[in-house]
Amino acid sequence: MMKDNLLLGKFELTCIPPAPRGIPQIEVSFEVDANGILRVLAEDKGTGMAKKITITAKKGQLSKEEMEHMVCEAEEFAEEDKKVKGQIDDQNGLKSYFYNMKNMLDDDKKADNILAGDKKELQDIINETLDWMEENPEADKDNYAAKQKEVENIVFLMLT
Repeated sequence: MMKDNLLLGKFELTCIPPAPRGIPQIEVSFEVDANGILRVLAEDKGTGMAKKITITAKKGQLSKEEMEHMVCEAEEFAEEDKKVKGQIDDQNGLKSYFYNMKNMLDDDKKADNILAGDKKELQDIINETLDWMEENPEADKDNYAAKQKEVENIVFLMLT
């Protein structure tokens, strides 16, 4: 997972115009050549803004033994990492669902069919659920699915 990564370098892709979550399309590509030189390119597809970084091996970085140890550790914890990644993916999926709902409610054309009182109630439910997610970061897939189903049922009742 990220906490186990080794920082090799960093750069910032700036000048991305403000937009709702999920709207900016950032493409990141990685390339490692035969000499172990890493090249990273990040590009905002909307603006064409791009940044790149090249990272070469430096003295004082990991020895071969340290690298082998890290590979062994990665293999040892692969199953746990897979579980954590799945949990993060589930959480991100639910967050995306709710942020898309918020964006839809903020769009007057899309939210035309929803009564003002229902719209407010739905916004409150979404905000409460997002708060719940922040307070319960260890929740599992079943918890996330139940929360999403709960909101979907309320939305269904409001729209029918």
